[in-house]
Amino acid sequence: MTELVKSPALGDEAPAPEKAVVSATPKQISQWGEIRHRFVQNKLAVVGLCIVTLLFLTAAFGGFIAPYDPQDQDLMNTLASPGGEHLMGTDSLGRDVFSRLIAGTRIAVLVGLASILFAVLIGVLLGAIAGYFARFADPVIMRMADVFLAFPMLIGAMVIILVTGRGITPVIISLAIFSWATVARLLRSSILSVREMDYVHAARALGASGPRIIRKHILPNSLTAVLVYATFNVGTAIIGVAALSFLGAGVPVNIPEWGNMLADGQAYIGIQDHLWMFPSLFVVVTVLGFAFVGDGLRDALDPKLR
Repeated sequence: MTELVKSPALGDEAPAPEKAVVSATPKQISQWGEIRHRFVQNKLAVVGLCIVTLLFLTAAFGGFIAPYDPQDQDLMNTLASPGGEHLMGTDSLGRDVFSRLIAGTRIAVLVGLASILFAVLIGVLLGAIAGYFARFADPVIMRMADVFLAFPMLIGAMVIILVTGRGITPVIISLAIFSWATVARLLRSSILSVREMDYVHAARALGASGPRIIRKHILPNSLTAVLVYATFNVGTAIIGVAALSFLGAGVPVNIPEWGNMLADGQAYIGIQDHLWMFPSLFVVVTVLGFAFVGDGLRDALDPKLR
């Protein structure tokens, strides 16, 4: 509201000058804060993050959550339906299905993360070499990647496991060997565009070596696609280990694992469906969780949305 003041010269009231209104400028939002905000805006990504967090907590503290030892047999209470003392029933040997699913969560997380980690390490190393030293290394590395991309992952993994024997470590190695090629191709494509940026030319003109340019300037600005791919493919690796175990070429049958449980429940389809329904549900929900998180990361890290 405009105030009226007396003019000393005229002796009457005159409107006082308007007060300047200073608007507060919003705080500068950091790049990571903007990415986090965009990720949280994606509701499915938040749901996926909750699923993945619950999965990790279950894998870490499964021994405290499981009501029974997953290997304990109760031959007087076999094929029990869900409910009562056994939340998800028992299998053909009287083992608690819920406890075995929790134990299988640890194997799924271990194999999924370890196989993708090894695949990313191999793919980043070879992709960086192929992208930066394109004239000499690119043809050799990319033709080698084409061979692995053309070979079906499950069949190749089964061949390796049949040679080395069943076990968690052979499964991790076989899945990583047939996953690195996609990582290498993604990183190579990013590096081919990033290496022509002005700051890369400036670093090269100042005498920086090739490995230093790759490590300090190119890789940090080229790993977005690899990060999204790795998040998506943790779920793919979990499906892979379950499929290998279901086919009899993965984790040994005496270890509680989702694929082994599906194979055991196959004989009871239409009789005791809980033996295959609950492992299937765990696989589906887990894969959806990682897919939602990967989709949210892709949208949050997309430079076109900044």
